[in-house]
Amino acid sequence: MKASFTNKDFSELYQKYGPMVLRRCRAILKDEEKALDAMQDVFLRILESKDKIKNACASLFYVAATRVCLNKIKSDKLRSGPDFEKIAQFMADDFSETEKEKIDAALAIEKIFEKRDHKDSLIATLHFVDGLTLEETAEEIGMSVSGVRKRIRELQKYSLKLMEG
Repeated sequence: MKASFTNKDFSELYQKYGPMVLRRCRAILKDEEKALDAMQDVFLRILESKDKIKNACASLFYVAATRVCLNKIKSDKLRSGPDFEKIAQFMADDFSETEKEKIDAALAIEKIFEKRDHKDSLIATLHFVDGLTLEETAEEIGMSVSGVRKRIRELQKYSLKLMEG
């Protein structure tokens, strides 16, 4: 992606990443209307920052969606006054065991990848948390399947090393 992109480029980004952003917003906010608003906010922020963006990729949109949604939860709390702990408990109660496992995995991945290349964390999240195949993961991030497989092997070795240490 160029440092400054056109309306056509932005339209392509919206078509490509819009569904992923909306899924992420729905998963966090649990409200269709709020999720749609959050998705628009994500793309508005990307558009406002287009001159600073050198490479618009899936991880940029995924992280932006997460931050926008968490900020919405926080601002709703400040405006309406409910206890954040109650919101967190509601979200935890509303998740199935599988969803809780996915969240735990995502948190573990975040800890592992604090000092790693963002592409490594995106690969791990897409493959292990979101359940994409190697082929789907490779297509999503623009790498070869063998490249994704190699990074996953390296990540597994690195993770074991961290867990032992």
